Amino acid sequence: MSRTELNNLSPFPPKRYYTSSMWIQLAALFAGFALLVWGADRFVAGAAATARNLGVSPLLIGLTIVGFGTSAPEILVSVVASLQGNPGLAVGNAIGSNITNVALILGTTALVAPLSVHSRIVRRELPILIGITAVAYLLLRDGTLDMSDGVILLLGLVVLLSYIVYVGLNTRNEKDAMVAEYEAEIPTDLSLGRALISLAIGFVVLLGSSRLLVWAAVGIAEQFGVSDLVIGLTIVALGTSLPELAASIASALKNEPDIAIGNVIGSNMFNLLAVLGIPGIISAGPVDPAVLTRDMPVMSALTVALLLMAYGFTGEGRINRFEGALLLAAYAGYTTLLYFTAVR
Repeated sequence: MSRTELNNLSPFPPKRYYTSSMWIQLAALFAGFALLVWGADRFVAGAAATARNLGVSPLLIGLTIVGFGTSAPEILVSVVASLQGNPGLAVGNAIGSNITNVALILGTTALVAPLSVHSRIVRRELPILIGITAVAYLLLRDGTLDMSDGVILLLGLVVLLSYIVYVGLNTRNEKDAMVAEYEAEIPTDLSLGRALISLAIGFVVLLGSSRLLVWAAVGIAEQFGVSDLVIGLTIVALGTSLPELAASIASALKNEPDIAIGNVIGSNMFNLLAVLGIPGIISAGPVDPAVLTRDMPVMSALTVALLLMAYGFTGEGRINRFEGALLLAAYAGYTTLLYFTAVR
């Protein structure tokens, strides 16, 4: 068999494709990831410190600003991808990030330190996440993500934020486990001026790194001959979820398991309402059938598994190391399925 025939059978591009442009795109991808993580950290720290300087309670900051801030990379990538005519990348990023958050991030975190759920707020948010997941699936089941779907999802985001603010204002004096955890995490050493500077720098870096990441991801997808959806579900979803991975492991090591799980739940809700809603508003169109037959069922199953593990129907919710290993195995199985689907 000739070298050309062997290259045609390979799922990877032949060696002649690894040109200078390919290496530039790979370098840009990793640079985009690094800047995205750094920018998200600066953005969240600046926003949280600004709110604290203005007298906002730590719990409300944690439930709104920190929760929304950890989804900032996904949101900006979705905006940039949709504006550039790559809605498949945005949809894949939203669904892939949710799968990555539960299977990879919580699975890895639980292996580092088993996660026990003490917070009543976390247990309240789990059924809400199930409901949002069901609504997102029902909106997409007709095979399109159109303007009305986007409007419904973004209106849902407004309702969710209003509910979170209500909960934050009415549980300030309760002895919920998350109150003490957020009080320990929110920066206290930043003045209002420094906090605003950190917020602005973080936003600018997030915007620039999102554009760089989308450009590199689309270029790599074209080089390898795979769809924007698959790239969004894998490489981009993993990269935009790196802030949640770092935050969850750090929280677990500091014995703050409720923040570790709460950040993932909040991020997943924002991903479905904001990140998935944005392409419907900016770049409406058909959705790849694989989203409904492969990706949404996997995401829904993992969300239900998270509820069963963390809710604590008969006592304290807990994700132990064995369950963490199962989540990681599910992530490995899903990425393997994506690989063979892309090859096919």
